[in-house]
Amino acid sequence: MKDTLIIVNPASGAGKTGRGWPEVAGRLREAGLDFDFAMTSCPGEATDLSRLAVREGRRLIVAAGGDGTINEVANGFFQDGEPPATESRFGILPTGTGGDFRRTLGIPRDPVEAAAILRAGRTRRIDAGRVTCTSPDGGLVVRHFVNIADAGIGGDVVDRVNNGRRVINGEVTFTLASLFTLLRWRNKPMTVVIDGEQRDLVAQQVVVANCQYFGGGMRVAPRAVPDDGRLDVVIAGDLGMWENLRGLSEIRKGTHLDSGHPKISYALASRVEVSSPELVRVDADGEQPGVLPAVFEVVPAALEVVCPSPAG
Repeated sequence: MKDTLIIVNPASGAGKTGRGWPEVAGRLREAGLDFDFAMTSCPGEATDLSRLAVREGRRLIVAAGGDGTINEVANGFFQDGEPPATESRFGILPTGTGGDFRRTLGIPRDPVEAAAILRAGRTRRIDAGRVTCTSPDGGLVVRHFVNIADAGIGGDVVDRVNNGRRVINGEVTFTLASLFTLLRWRNKPMTVVIDGEQRDLVAQQVVVANCQYFGGGMRVAPRAVPDDGRLDVVIAGDLGMWENLRGLSEIRKGTHLDSGHPKISYALASRVEVSSPELVRVDADGEQPGVLPAVFEVVPAALEVVCPSPAG
């Protein structure tokens, strides 16, 4: 058993990860990375493989795929809702559609460059989020996220992306999905409680962020720092169609929090509760654990991630 296990989702990137894996594996070995790998065959299997690898004491467990695969592998580091005491570290080999989590941490897409980072072994202990929401059958589901979770239109966009065709790349796929979803979306009445402070409003979405990017490169939470022990909360209120279209470029650049828009608010929080009398989907790292009501909480210093040192 080798110290490094790469968990590969062959379906990620519209199947490109699986088709290209033999070449990628060869390039990784040429770059000096010694590893075992396991291919997933169904949703949720990456979490089981990751959890087993943690129990086996693997020193490095790598997610090869998109943000959904990263989410599944990260969830394997948690037991009964908490990170267990382990020396296992979390690595990223981004090969999927979105690639948003890697952007905040500065992990490159090129497998040889990513392998060099994995071999160098520099780590950063980051926070995670935990969402408790309502499952489709009416029960409770607990899911951890390392990048961004949200309630509102984001869940519908992710549903369209996950069940539709990928177009060119992740950025274009998510942009088109967002535009098509906007055509039919209606903002929802929501109650949002941020560290005990309640707000009742009509909202497009409530974003709870550990990192900065979602939706194929949209910098929705530009102030988020993944190791500050807090979650960044960005609320898009009762925005209209034209406000959304005008604001897309600002969100992609990350300047929307500086514009003073009266329908966009920002806060830092440890706990966020969101509910609605209507059906509202919850999205966590591009996965869909359930619907509102939901509670989002920070889990400080939850994961040791192999990545470049933070700037500065």
